[in-house]
Amino acid sequence: MTAPARILVEGIHGSGKSTLAAHLAQRFSLPWYPVDDLLWEPGWVEVPVAEQRRRIEAICRRDSWILDGAYHGWRDVVLGRADLVIGLDLPRGVSFRRLLRRTLRRLAGGELICNGNRETLRSVLSRDSILVWHLTGFGRARRRLRAWAADPAGPPVLLFGDQAALDAWLARGAPPPHPGPDRGGLRPLT
Repeated sequence: MTAPARILVEGIHGSGKSTLAAHLAQRFSLPWYPVDDLLWEPGWVEVPVAEQRRRIEAICRRDSWILDGAYHGWRDVVLGRADLVIGLDLPRGVSFRRLLRRTLRRLAGGELICNGNRETLRSVLSRDSILVWHLTGFGRARRRLRAWAADPAGPPVLLFGDQAALDAWLARGAPPPHPGPDRGGLRPLT
């Protein structure tokens, strides 16, 4: 199998999707499209789903790309074109600690994200907080990743259950996947 040219990096908030996507983009000389920049306008105005879908369709028509997430309004577009899905299925405590650390760093430093937006104490303490999203969405995200990994009709999935397995894969040069015996696809890596 040749190296994948269209890669989706997926996982719950705080799992390291953007960090891994940036690393893979550099390693494989692939264009990376940070999903949050496609979904949020200045002032935390969410781009309407129809426009999100149009933007994602335009990216997915290209020969090469890396996306660091796929949301319900257009997930089918990405899965229909991906050569590889890298699922970050890390334990809840690991991803939540990473998310909390990142959020506190952004708050303390006033870091600009997503087209000039900033996380604020008010947003972090709100019902729509990314921390709340993590807590309420963790189980759904995990089930979705595992269902993708078990689906022989979908793109190949490399499912990483811990950081050590991901680090080992990266140290080997992030080789393309090879079919596993269990589903004609790929086995979870833990």
